[in-house]
Amino acid sequence: MKLSIVLSAQPTRFAAATFQGELERNLAYIASLGYDGVELAIREPAALDEGAVLALLERYSLAVPAIGTGQAWGEEHLSFTDPQPEVRRAAIERAKAHVPFAAQVGAQIVIGLLRGVVQPGVTFEQAWAWMVDALREVAASAAARNVKLCLEPLNRYETDLVHTVADGLALLEQVGADNLGLLLDTFHMNIEEVDILASIRDAGNRLFHFHVADSNRWPPGAGHIDFGSVLRTLAEVGYTGYVSGEFLPVPDAKSAAAAAIRHLRSL
Repeated sequence: MKLSIVLSAQPTRFAAATFQGELERNLAYIASLGYDGVELAIREPAALDEGAVLALLERYSLAVPAIGTGQAWGEEHLSFTDPQPEVRRAAIERAKAHVPFAAQVGAQIVIGLLRGVVQPGVTFEQAWAWMVDALREVAASAAARNVKLCLEPLNRYETDLVHTVADGLALLEQVGADNLGLLLDTFHMNIEEVDILASIRDAGNRLFHFHVADSNRWPPGAGHIDFGSVLRTLAEVGYTGYVSGEFLPVPDAKSAAAAAIRHLRSL
């Protein structure tokens, strides 16, 4: 089992980006705990000092399984489903801008809230159509560099679009891109799925990436999710990717990261 944890490479207001702030200090600590990788949340690829980041990743022997894009929504309100065409275009171009660095480090690109929500004056059908069109364009751009995208079903309190594995599989079928799969997150699954383990099995080989947080969005082991069964089911379906922690830094990032890896390794 390969473990990673989310680290924001740029300032963010997103509370569940477990690590924020001074990059090298955080990478050194993450590596010292025994994590295999770090999932980088990047709002603006153009503002990233790629050379410095690559040097630090090499220094601390950390892989980058995925790049999170949700801060473009949280900080700038960019989305694939905005009523304004120029905002939709900016969201698509922002997603495509992640492709070169993702290709360089072998990462997937996460599509979470960058897909947006159904905004006032827009029908669900129209928002869904915009989302499909955007994903087709971004997936085609990513495929040219052998980069995968993973779309994350999110709970009903965060978006109206794609809550469950069933929703996600229907979307993948409509988009029709082999390099687009699903990112499943136990926190969201605990809210939306009837049976977390059955939903993992349903995702099967379309499961590209996996997030863990407990039922309260605290580190694994702090709530009521049975992570032993979750990890066994991931093995059953042949999942060989990373299990990546995205949880609230409770009581603080260092303690949360240590508790998470201790609990997961014990299983």
